[in-house]
Amino acid sequence: MSGKRKNFGKQTWLLPQPVLIVGTYDADGKPDAMNAAWGGVYDADTVMLCLGSHKTTENIKRQKAFTVSFGDVKHLVASDYVGIVSANEQPDKMAKAGFHTVKSGYVNAPVIEELPVTLECRLVKFNEDGNVIGEIVNVSADESVLGADGKIDSDKLELITFDPVHAAYRKVGEKVGNAFSDGNKLK
Repeated sequence: MSGKRKNFGKQTWLLPQPVLIVGTYDADGKPDAMNAAWGGVYDADTVMLCLGSHKTTENIKRQKAFTVSFGDVKHLVASDYVGIVSANEQPDKMAKAGFHTVKSGYVNAPVIEELPVTLECRLVKFNEDGNVIGEIVNVSADESVLGADGKIDSDKLELITFDPVHAAYRKVGEKVGNAFSDGNKLK
């Protein structure tokens, strides 16, 4: 490194940012989804999403449930589409995205069949500023993304991440180390 740093001022550049596809049912039971980059683990069994005011937030308030799936390379275009188009203006946006859903067996929310991993969540708290906190009651994964150990294989997922610096999507890369282990070399 050169030792010199360039300042960019106040930015929302936390890297990497997940591409989270939030699934809900509207008042008529019709599935909807939106793309949310601002979210993550809140506690041991909860997630937090910063959604603001959207049809999805109204659906979560009404249904008290939602799902969170992860955008992947194969469904990049559809994942971006559900983030830039509102179901209020495009009632058939799920069909246009090519997404098909089944009802979660754990919460009153849709599981998007095309996205291989889904967190099925029950609403815990909804803050007035649009932050949603949900308890993860189940994680479901398509068998196509399971490894030999029967667990989710990140390489098979081909997850994408949002790069807020360049307004781009990037593919998550290869394994480079072992968590809770490699640091032991410095003990």
